[in-house]
Amino acid sequence: MILPRIIAHRCGGALAPENTLAGLKIAARLGCHGVEFDTMLATDGIPVLMHDELLERTTSGHGRVADLDSLRLARLDAGSRHHPAFAVEPVPTLEEALRFCAALGLWANVEIKPAAGQEVETGRVVARHAAAATGKLLLSSFSSVALRAAADEAAHLPRAMLVEAIPADWRERMMETGARALHSAARALTVDALQAVSDAGFPLACYTVNRREEAERLFAMGVSAVFTDRPDLWASAEM
Repeated sequence: MILPRIIAHRCGGALAPENTLAGLKIAARLGCHGVEFDTMLATDGIPVLMHDELLERTTSGHGRVADLDSLRLARLDAGSRHHPAFAVEPVPTLEEALRFCAALGLWANVEIKPAAGQEVETGRVVARHAAAATGKLLLSSFSSVALRAAADEAAHLPRAMLVEAIPADWRERMMETGARALHSAARALTVDALQAVSDAGFPLACYTVNRREEAERLFAMGVSAVFTDRPDLWASAEM
């Protein structure tokens, strides 16, 4: 599996409200080839782009994402907390985001971000929507349960296992979920773990890398890709 070397974190990194269509537009304008975003279920079972289970940090709403339907979420302001220029930017659905990615030529890393107790349902529903998309994508999650559910729903879609530090049983966990790539925190990466993953033939991507020199060091070590909040630090030709 070949990953884009530079992947814009949460759609447009720090340059736009996270997990919004505005972020996708900015990523494409910068020449990014890949983006990452988080998705969880609204109360009507529609997957929407959101990182937190609670709405307060990134939107004008209050309470749990899982307690509102997708139409009510779409009416929230998901942009003003980032900057007034993004006022009334809506909470998009996964379907809308994937349609945008396909139109803009963006490879998408769809992180399955289930609310507590919704791992199986979220994995299945996100995989079902992703399977209907036309663009190139990858599913990832910290939840092995969600990844297995995604595999049951759409086995042909590539999957990646998300971890902070690479655990001793990473091979077993990847086999269990059918993951074809591993994503880990850059700060927790060790040379020995990277070598073991590389020797096994799996691509490794690291998050969240916001300095060019750190990214170049990781690439020199053998890391395949980095997630960044600063995609503007790389010229289009390098993405």
